[in-house]
Amino acid sequence: MALPLEPSDEHNRFFIQLYSRVATQVDLTGKQVLEVGCGHGGGASYLVRSLHPASYTGLDLNAAGIDFCRRKHQLPGLDFVQGNAEDLPFADESFDAVLNVESSHLYARFPLFLAEVARVLRPGGHFLYTDVRKRELVAEWGAALAEAPLRQVSEKVIDQEVMRGLEKTQRMMGLVSHRAPIGLRGIARRIDHMQTATFYHALRDGEYSYRLYLFVKD
Repeated sequence: MALPLEPSDEHNRFFIQLYSRVATQVDLTGKQVLEVGCGHGGGASYLVRSLHPASYTGLDLNAAGIDFCRRKHQLPGLDFVQGNAEDLPFADESFDAVLNVESSHLYARFPLFLAEVARVLRPGGHFLYTDVRKRELVAEWGAALAEAPLRQVSEKVIDQEVMRGLEKTQRMMGLVSHRAPIGLRGIARRIDHMQTATFYHALRDGEYSYRLYLFVKD
């Protein structure tokens, strides 16, 4: 994508490019945005700095992760909330856009999450979404999305793009190895390489399908 990045963001380039691809399906300038499953907040920080929403709320179930986000990412208009994706702690029609990146496969009740997304979106609001499923679960995934109270605008299989990102991430040694203590970097590098390579081969062999979606609430 050759996305222009600040030097401090460069080591996370391929994760950021995924976030950017998902979020820029619509114009978020001046919008009130919710990210469900924000992790440690790096994607949220980048999108606030680059896309200029009016407000951006990152939500995650992990309380320790939310504490980290609040310390690490202190930007105007950005806040973080601990909460459950299947029971969002927000009023009806609170947001113009809801973002979810590579998180929903962990939710026990995925259809309930989709209902919550629709509930907190304003009419005309967008659900910006990407995730992966095992091949045998793709039909169930598609059925749940089709039954959600949202209208699908677009769908794209992005296996090839994700594989290219994984290839380049391996060359950069990944997050695990470069953050590990010096004495553990060799072990960390091997673990990171094995995890990335395992997923790469599963995606290449069709065991998984990675997809990008855009939905709107009518």
